[in-house]
Amino acid sequence: MKISIGNDHAGTEYKLAIVGLLKSKGIDVINHGTDGSDSVDYPDFVHPVASDVEEGKVDFGIVICGSGNGASMTINKHAMVRGALCWNKEITYLAREHNDANILSLPARFIALPQALEMVETFLNTDFAGGRHERRIEKIPCA
Repeated sequence: MKISIGNDHAGTEYKLAIVGLLKSKGIDVINHGTDGSDSVDYPDFVHPVASDVEEGKVDFGIVICGSGNGASMTINKHAMVRGALCWNKEITYLAREHNDANILSLPARFIALPQALEMVETFLNTDFAGGRHERRIEKIPCA
């Protein structure tokens, strides 16, 4: 499995912990995020994640910013990206099972680090259910 990850300054601590978790599981990681705490513009760090997913270079993406909203809005401008802003493991589970989300957006300033790691685990270990949900996700893209 290969994951692309990107973050702004609000998500650096979370990104480093998530990368450590992924690598401990033998998952290849492409890091597009900042490694510092100086203020940066989140689109510069999450557009490359969305491009990696869109172009099939990775299996999934993870983006992290303060609220998760800006990163989520940015990634969802890309065709074939179904980015989900998630706040707990239950929403994360449903984003994968019902919506076939391929990028997880995390709000670093509103969830605890252990919760974020649990959400990443849930995201990666939940399969898309297909069935009636397939029909619905086929209707998401605009012409």
